[in-house]
Amino acid sequence: MKKNIYYSMVVLLACLMFGACSDDDNDNTNATYTETSLSEAPVWQIDWSNNQERPDWTEPDASLYENWTILKVQIEDALLPYASEGDLMALFVNGEIRALAKPAVIVGSDQTASGKFVMKAYGNETGSETVNMSLQYYNQTLQHIFTLSDDISLDSDETTGIDEDFIPEFTYGSAKYPVVKTIGVEAQLTTVGITPVSGNVVAAFVGEECRGTVSLSASGSTQLVIFGRIAGESVTLKYYDGTAGKLYDIPNAVKL
Repeated sequence: MKKNIYYSMVVLLACLMFGACSDDDNDNTNATYTETSLSEAPVWQIDWSNNQERPDWTEPDASLYENWTILKVQIEDALLPYASEGDLMALFVNGEIRALAKPAVIVGSDQTASGKFVMKAYGNETGSETVNMSLQYYNQTLQHIFTLSDDISLDSDETTGIDEDFIPEFTYGSAKYPVVKTIGVEAQLTTVGITPVSGNVVAAFVGEECRGTVSLSASGSTQLVIFGRIAGESVTLKYYDGTAGKLYDIPNAVKL
């Protein structure tokens, strides 16, 4: 008889949520900027589209496992506009698939709940192992497999399940942009003599490709997440001052 044991899934989720490290270093204090007039606010966004083939994941054989748990996953806001019925969500333990799901179906209808997954994950772990857990999300619209992985030390006393949606930051596990760095925006602008104003928008670019964007917060401590293809890329920061109608470019502001 199967045992409904929640084998440290809470620990897994916590580690995947915060597994991507950030770096607040403002590492180019010699940067300067150029200034141009711009009457309309620019529209900046990251292009998450990729060219990965649809994975051939297959459902695990439930008869091979003694334990199972239910996992609810909600896609983060940045990727939600691209969610579709063709998406897939899989959980791997030590490289072995333990759960596979398509988007959840709305109760009482045949329609899917966009960006929501309900997964039944299987296992034989006793709660004393260290395992590698990997949550993988295939977005059909973007042709992109996002992966969040970590080594988890299981706790035999962990018996708490998930009673609400988990929203993993899959953008931190992008196959297209595997390098991630976080910087403090206000410090970068102040260093080169630009006065940051809350509500204005800043973006990171490598060449003509947007790698991150954020609106400045009223707190004065805005964090910009920059996504890179390879380590060492040189990033230009663009800052738009809507009141003045000015666009500021700070080349070579950050190294990934």
